[in-house]
Amino acid sequence: MNMMWKNLLALSLLSLTTMSWANDYKLTLENCHLGEIRSQVKCGNLEVPENYQQADGDKISINFAVLPAIDNSEYKAPLMFLAGGPGQAAVELATGLNRVFREVRKTRDIILVDQRGTGESSALSCDFEAVDNVYSSLPDALSPKDVKDCVAQFKGDVTQYNSENAIRDFDAIRSALGHEKLNIYGGSYGTRAGLVYMRMFPQSLESVVLDSVGPIEVPIGMFGLSGARSFELLLENCKNSESCHKAFPNLAEEFQTVKARLAKEVVSIDILHPRLGTPTKLVIDDTKFTGNLRFQLYGMEGRSMVPLVIHQAFLGNFQPLIGLMARTEGEQLVYNGLLFNIVCNEDIPRVSEADKASDAGNNFDGKDSQLAWDMVCPFFPKYRPSEDFYQSVTADIPTLILSGNLDPVTPPSNGEYSANSLPNSHHIVVENASHTVAMSTCASDIINEFLTSKTPKALDESCLTDIPQETFMTSVNGIQ
Repeated sequence: MNMMWKNLLALSLLSLTTMSWANDYKLTLENCHLGEIRSQVKCGNLEVPENYQQADGDKISINFAVLPAIDNSEYKAPLMFLAGGPGQAAVELATGLNRVFREVRKTRDIILVDQRGTGESSALSCDFEAVDNVYSSLPDALSPKDVKDCVAQFKGDVTQYNSENAIRDFDAIRSALGHEKLNIYGGSYGTRAGLVYMRMFPQSLESVVLDSVGPIEVPIGMFGLSGARSFELLLENCKNSESCHKAFPNLAEEFQTVKARLAKEVVSIDILHPRLGTPTKLVIDDTKFTGNLRFQLYGMEGRSMVPLVIHQAFLGNFQPLIGLMARTEGEQLVYNGLLFNIVCNEDIPRVSEADKASDAGNNFDGKDSQLAWDMVCPFFPKYRPSEDFYQSVTADIPTLILSGNLDPVTPPSNGEYSANSLPNSHHIVVENASHTVAMSTCASDIINEFLTSKTPKALDESCLTDIPQETFMTSVNGIQ
């Protein structure tokens, strides 16, 4: 996904005995190497129906990888990772996940599946040429023709690339690998996928971790109020930090001033491309400015630079902002075709005009986070899940729920929906963390304990108290 879309929207023990199962499921499995993982792992593909209601119809191949347990002397049910987005490809995240879940992998296989529509699983992705240059393009550069051309690139029946079929794929891989049960970790949209898994195949799951919850009850896509809440917490934390408050005593006012200036007049500056060194232009308006700031609120490192970026922009210097944009330029964060296909069909139709107006009633980016859906959703093929899809999940499975208090898209209130409906769950809110808590805190160790004990309410959470409060860069030299 190019930077503009990032900013607008801102997740087994293999043996010869399993291979007879594998042949029935048309599974291929071989040794391979992934990313920066030094040890040999397993790469596989499973052929599944594109439409599970037409088992003899067209087939698609689901790509997956298995990071084998370091010590597999005692069988433990593996951990399957459900990626976020929607639209992340789990196999592409193998290097980072191997690091985050290193304690888990000591005794359990980790299974990574490219959800249908991502990675090597019949990816749905668009190349929006009109907004290809992240520095010179503006958020409203996309035209209906761009979206229609994008959809025309897709092959097969796009309506089958939905959350429920993705879970059917995941469970088919579980079965093909010969596992009676799995543990699952879902992050961000992966929590929505995890909840759907809990409803559809509860018998397949030993335990569940939901990190940064996108609950069934809350439509994905309305991020105005949650983004404003996250930003207000940043302003408050800066004010409570002696060095940050001293450097930026009027941060909230400066932010509003920059927004007002850019809303009145678009800024266009000749710059050198940060990566290529070639002449280009930075073109920026208020929507693009707040969109870039929103994207930084997801992680603690990005948050640390936001006050400096605002202050320098107030002074007329957009170089720190360019630096932030360059950090992730060109990264394929999500396969945007699947992102829009799922959100436009499973979530946005449930959002009323009153909901949109309420979400837009914030002083951070107003209704800007709705812009992508307004531009794209009318042109995507339509499908609708049944009403059962939207019922609260009540499966009696041990479930650990994690929320970061600073999260701009899945605030702790989201986690409470699942905590209230799941009878064997425990919700941990980490005060000084943002999105996907396990990726950057000791919560990954708590998860390892939980996978063994299966007792969500009796875990050692003491390490979370050692997570430091937010710190902020106060000069272009990086001094805090």
